[in-house]
Amino acid sequence: MQWSFPIGRLAGSEIRIHLTFFLLLLWIGIAHFQLGGAAAAVEGIAFVVAIFACVVLHELGHAVAAGRYGIATPRITLLPIGGVAELERMPEKPSEEIVVALAGPLVNVVIAAVLFLVLGARVDAGTLAAMEDPAGGFVARLAAVNIVLVLFNLIPAFPMDGGRVLRALLATRYPRVRATQIAGTVGQFAAFAFGFLGLVGGNPLLIFVAIFVYLAATAETRVVGLQDAARSVAIRDAMITSYEALAPTSTLSHAAELLLRTTQHEFPVLDGSGRLRGVLTRAGLVEGMRDTGADAPVIEAMVRDIPSLRGDGRLDAALEALQKSGAPAVAIIDDDDRFLGYVTMENIGELMMLRAAATTV
Repeated sequence: MQWSFPIGRLAGSEIRIHLTFFLLLLWIGIAHFQLGGAAAAVEGIAFVVAIFACVVLHELGHAVAAGRYGIATPRITLLPIGGVAELERMPEKPSEEIVVALAGPLVNVVIAAVLFLVLGARVDAGTLAAMEDPAGGFVARLAAVNIVLVLFNLIPAFPMDGGRVLRALLATRYPRVRATQIAGTVGQFAAFAFGFLGLVGGNPLLIFVAIFVYLAATAETRVVGLQDAARSVAIRDAMITSYEALAPTSTLSHAAELLLRTTQHEFPVLDGSGRLRGVLTRAGLVEGMRDTGADAPVIEAMVRDIPSLRGDGRLDAALEALQKSGAPAVAIIDDDDRFLGYVTMENIGELMMLRAAATTV
């Protein structure tokens, strides 16, 4: 995710913080300072940090549960509106998706139980209604936050945890794509409700949550539909076979010339035997020219470790490889590992749009 940076690793996942998170801390610090001075500002910031520690544990709950099914979680990113566990994929079996979705809220249940039983937290309706009031006590307010996190995340607004449980339950009766469409529509309506409540109540954070839920529901519904459609398409039908290739010794200036006179954004870098060494992207070209100069070889700026597939497979395998690796392309190779062509997210999307248009004619 752009504008985020790593702060460490936990349970195999890289923990990242988005820069806007520090704007939240600054806002909390200033607001509390105006109310009670430096001590109040420190207490307010410490409370927010404690909340987001619980959020990290919540996301790690998802990650550990997903790991049981062989699904890695490369990154967990903290945003002002919460955390995002970037799973390689969601399990397609409804029972497994329910386990992964409920693992996060279950962590918050455990945290609240520890705060109640071990640290003696006491939470009543007043504490829940005024969690931002320091008079309620640090531990009691933190327990209240975890209760709210459980209740909020179980709202059936896809792709929140409750929405994923809803999608999994629907998938026991409907095809996964249809179940996702229904859950996504529910999530979009919930987003409008969040936005309305945020506007009426003057809560900007709830408005941001509404925007996030709406965009995420729309995006994931589209991705699931794309995955389903890709299962019926051969990789060769989407493979780019007309392209300009570069040699490892080609210069960045030569790549820049190709960029200007072609429509390519990715350039395969092939050795003398026709095997792929990497892919030079447009962003890599620009960054390489800025950092090392136009005369540097493309091998210094290319993306390495490009996933590869045989050309006789189905397109969903290429889509999964792109999503899992984060690479700019998937190489299509023959039985001798020679490069035949490549597939990108852009040309998969173009192919699917054309096929959809053809079916409506």
